[in-house]
Amino acid sequence: MSAHIETAGHGAHGHDDHGHDDGPVSHSTFKGYMTGFVLALILTAIPFWIVMGKVFDKPGTTALVILAFAVVQIVVHMVYFLHMDAKSEGGWNMLALIFTLVLVVITLAGSLWVMYHMNTNMMPHSMHDMKNMP
Repeated sequence: MSAHIETAGHGAHGHDDHGHDDGPVSHSTFKGYMTGFVLALILTAIPFWIVMGKVFDKPGTTALVILAFAVVQIVVHMVYFLHMDAKSEGGWNMLALIFTLVLVVITLAGSLWVMYHMNTNMMPHSMHDMKNMP
């Protein structure tokens, strides 16, 4: 009788006999998913309350606070649901994320800049200007 138990796909060799060590593999638990869910729920409810309760007088302040909550919620989703960190996939996930963020920031900043200047330069400044338009 053989002392080794054959497993499907590995034959008589164990998983560690292939010459590579993947290190500790972190699998998510129910507790991890529930923590992420509760954090996402809180990070959604607070901005909703801020808008509905008209907590801030200026709309710009409200928008900045909501954007901050959105960034935090993106991080929560990446960590708890996508299981991304600096070590996953040998760091390539983080490099791809940074590249994506740079592209998104450039695109959003450029779009806002163009829209602001189009609004400023194309719209008449007063009713008098509007009456004198061809």
